Amino acid sequence: MSAPNSDYDPVEVTPLRADEVERMRDAALEAIAAADSVEALKQVKIDHVGDRSPLALANREIGALPPQARKEVGQRVGQARGAVNKALAERTAQVEAVEFERRLAEEAVDVTVPVDMEPVGARHPLTTIQDHVADIFVAMGWEIAEGPEVEAEWLNFDALNLGPDHPARTMMDTFWVAPAEAAMVLRTHTSPVQARTMLTRQPPIYIACPGRVFRTDEPDATHAPVFHQVEGLAIDEGLSMAHLKGTLDHLATAIYGEGTTTRFRPSYFPFTEPSAEVDLLCYVCHNDPAQVADCPTCRGEGWVEWGGCGVVNPRVLIACGVDPERYSGFAFGMGLDRTITSRYDIADLRDLWDGDIRFTEPFGIGL
Repeated sequence: MSAPNSDYDPVEVTPLRADEVERMRDAALEAIAAADSVEALKQVKIDHVGDRSPLALANREIGALPPQARKEVGQRVGQARGAVNKALAERTAQVEAVEFERRLAEEAVDVTVPVDMEPVGARHPLTTIQDHVADIFVAMGWEIAEGPEVEAEWLNFDALNLGPDHPARTMMDTFWVAPAEAAMVLRTHTSPVQARTMLTRQPPIYIACPGRVFRTDEPDATHAPVFHQVEGLAIDEGLSMAHLKGTLDHLATAIYGEGTTTRFRPSYFPFTEPSAEVDLLCYVCHNDPAQVADCPTCRGEGWVEWGGCGVVNPRVLIACGVDPERYSGFAFGMGLDRTITSRYDIADLRDLWDGDIRFTEPFGIGL
């Protein structure tokens, strides 16, 4: 059995020679000093401090030396590795401080600049005009009445003098609710609310009925299958077309401003007799002879179509349990969608329901 090699000379192991250890240390220190970023230092650490670095491999050779040589060589390699680790730590702190200062400069934020943390919301113009119209009627002493959007056929048609064979019934493009024997529809106007009120209350009655209605119209710039109306009903002793005219003039002034008046043109509606179409004095040119010919709003007419109205037909009063010999009344209705598009010169009705917040934001929280 052979004895340990006590004559092993560490000088003959190249990685452990003093000059070679110094060379590896100096190469590592030079690479550390040249590194100018955290990423570069990471690579230097792998190359000169990692498990496969020259100094780490030299350290492994120490175990093969005889005991009497290990101490001196171990101190030599350990001092070199310690110098490299110290230099790496110091250089890393320097580079990180420089990069931190650079980020502070590049990403600086002026915290004194005022900023809106949340965008200011806006109510939809349809909601706002509906509330505005309701406020006008409440200020007149009227009440706001509401009813279901899925309505009985009898209330939507028959109670309003639109019997099964009435020719005007075909004018209503109706959504019918299945099954057919249920005789239910999506209401084509808010007039059923008026019928419900007359059936459950005794005159005098003064109500306004804003709400959503449905007809099978193809959507385009001026039509929609879902739109909004406001209808009014007044039932009392001695009411006439004069009271109707005064009410609509006040409503027009409250919505469109001072100087706005209405005119009536003879028309036909099954639930009123006599009936009239309501026109507004053009709120742009005011039928001024000097401006009306070139007015894009009324197109030279001086008046803008607004809605329909009339004295409540006695047949409707009888169907709803009101004595036509004692009471009379008037009713009217106009589209709220059209009111908005005309008031704000909106060319396409579809802008109201497209959901683009850029359209609603200018309206703010009120009209």
